[in-house]
Amino acid sequence: MGGKQRDKDDEAYGKPVKYDPSFRGPIKNRSCTDVICCVLFLLFILGYIVVGIVAWLYGDPRQVLYPRNSTGAYCGMGENKDKPYLLYFNIFSCILSTNIISVAENGLQCPTPQMVITSLQQELCPSFLLPSAPALGRCFPWTNVTLPELPGITNDTTIAQGISGLIDSLNARDISVKIFEDFAHSWYWILVALGVALLLSLLFILLLRLVAGPLVLVLILGVLGVLAYGIYYCWEEYRVLRDKGASISQLGFTTNLSAYQSVQETWLAALIVLAVLEAILLLVLIFLRQRIRIAIALLKEASKAVGQMMSTMFYPLVTFVLLLICIAYWAMTALYLATSGQPQYVLWASNISSPGCEKVSINTSCNPMDQPVNSSCPGLMCVFQGYSSKGLVQRSLFNLQIYGVLGLFWTLNWVLALGQCVLAGAFASFYWAFHKPQDIPTFPLISAFIRTLRYHTGSLAFGALILTLVQIARVILEYIDHKLRGVQNPVARCIMCCFKCCLWCLEKFIKFLNRNAYIMIAIYGKNFCVSAKNAFTLLMRNIVRVVVLDKVTDLLLFFGKLLVVGGVGVLSFFFFSGRIQGLGRDFKSPHLNYYWLPIMTSIMGAYVIASGFFSVFGMCVDTLFLCFLEDLERNDGSLDRPYYMSKSLLKILGKKNEAPPDNKKRKK
Repeated sequence: MGGKQRDKDDEAYGKPVKYDPSFRGPIKNRSCTDVICCVLFLLFILGYIVVGIVAWLYGDPRQVLYPRNSTGAYCGMGENKDKPYLLYFNIFSCILSTNIISVAENGLQCPTPQMVITSLQQELCPSFLLPSAPALGRCFPWTNVTLPELPGITNDTTIAQGISGLIDSLNARDISVKIFEDFAHSWYWILVALGVALLLSLLFILLLRLVAGPLVLVLILGVLGVLAYGIYYCWEEYRVLRDKGASISQLGFTTNLSAYQSVQETWLAALIVLAVLEAILLLVLIFLRQRIRIAIALLKEASKAVGQMMSTMFYPLVTFVLLLICIAYWAMTALYLATSGQPQYVLWASNISSPGCEKVSINTSCNPMDQPVNSSCPGLMCVFQGYSSKGLVQRSLFNLQIYGVLGLFWTLNWVLALGQCVLAGAFASFYWAFHKPQDIPTFPLISAFIRTLRYHTGSLAFGALILTLVQIARVILEYIDHKLRGVQNPVARCIMCCFKCCLWCLEKFIKFLNRNAYIMIAIYGKNFCVSAKNAFTLLMRNIVRVVVLDKVTDLLLFFGKLLVVGGVGVLSFFFFSGRIQGLGRDFKSPHLNYYWLPIMTSIMGAYVIASGFFSVFGMCVDTLFLCFLEDLERNDGSLDRPYYMSKSLLKILGKKNEAPPDNKKRKK
């Protein structure tokens, strides 16, 4: 019965890998895979470049960076280089009017003449002036100024509050200066903290070969201890409330969740849940201890692999630079597209009821270079209104932005896929080297990088496209959910939550499948679909080992990140807050306006560094694990088919390689 069941499992999840006498690690003689997808990806990138060129030709991001006066001239640029500040004739129009054009599109525009502060000319002066201060290149009145008597404005308090709110929202100059000063005084100490994070991450990974077993045991016992304490605490709370007679029947239903802490049923339910988790973990330790030992041995082997190929630890820098390029290109393209269009000018008069203005068509198009427009109408000006939405580029603006978003997701996912495939190729060459380190190829990381770019750009693009479509669907769903957030229909919200949960699970599964498919691509050089199928069936034939290794690795890497980030955070806090004394004059903490700023910067930098290092280690573990599973199915320990795994793994599995006779050498 057992043999028949195994045969059925083999049919469901594929046949075990057959022995191939020519296989010696990552295949060197390979051909290009997923050529059609490669061509589509390259054409898409070419189109993405064309979109960037079109955006650069038609866009004008100066309107976001610099203020403009009523004639459309930029303040602080060109002829107005020495006139950086914009003056509003009637600042209250900005506060009281609701027709303020989007800053992202046209800058801060108000229905009042605006001009460079030092170019006041005859008949173009404002009716009143207020003491003001510059904010984002614009002159805004002081909040404590006495307001003049103005027609149509009766509430001084409203105006003062409006000015105050406007200044608070725009004028971040003082804070920015203080932040810059803090970074200028503490940047070298931040670099020291990041260096400590790098050193701790590297030491943690390299020392795993020595302490992986005891560390995993301590972590598991720690989890058991936390659960045991939770059970004890829930029991004590339940016992006290039971003696008081506090029951949920007395409380009834309430939306105040904190009220449920005072009833015995809550603590009883928590006690049962924790007890079940404790029992499951104990059963796992008892019945899956062999697989836990295998997982620990693979972690040690991964530490050795990283130690033999230290260059892999710094490959995340390449990925980071490529990701930064992708994000910067998209951001600039989106900015230029958003600011595309020709400037439009219309006629405007401060008082249309004045004599001589009756025949003037207000808000009609005009040319600011034609002066004067109409001398009979006082205050008539040709003012800047905004940017034209006509034209091929402007009509296609939404589609071009969608193209850019798709390009952002696809390129980011492709860069991440490239990193995973390159690292997998390097670590696979380590595992399939029979005599380590003698048989490890020279420059394995560079070889894997060139091999991946040359042959598998299309396969990486295929996997990245599948993930991109799911992520785009999630973004659209989040947008719809945001728009429908005010709807109080519980059925609709439940359906939306279900859809979001399903897409989240689908994205996680595709990431898992892609990751293992890239490992198989790096080893065998087959296309994406075949590699994904082979990886999935191989993992399903060893599903228990997969789960155990995954959870043990997650637990270990979580502890590593906690150690690195927590250690750097604590050291940064004590140093930058001045709590560490007696370090000498050269090591005295700098005087800072916001001491939490370098602390948070150090913590975030430490997290990024730890994540980069541990992502390499995690990829190493996954690659060695797939190679280990293939090694078990491909070889049997004989002279012709020896195992490539380490002696510790052979010992755990109770296997060994057959020793060759003294007068014979193993065939290469």
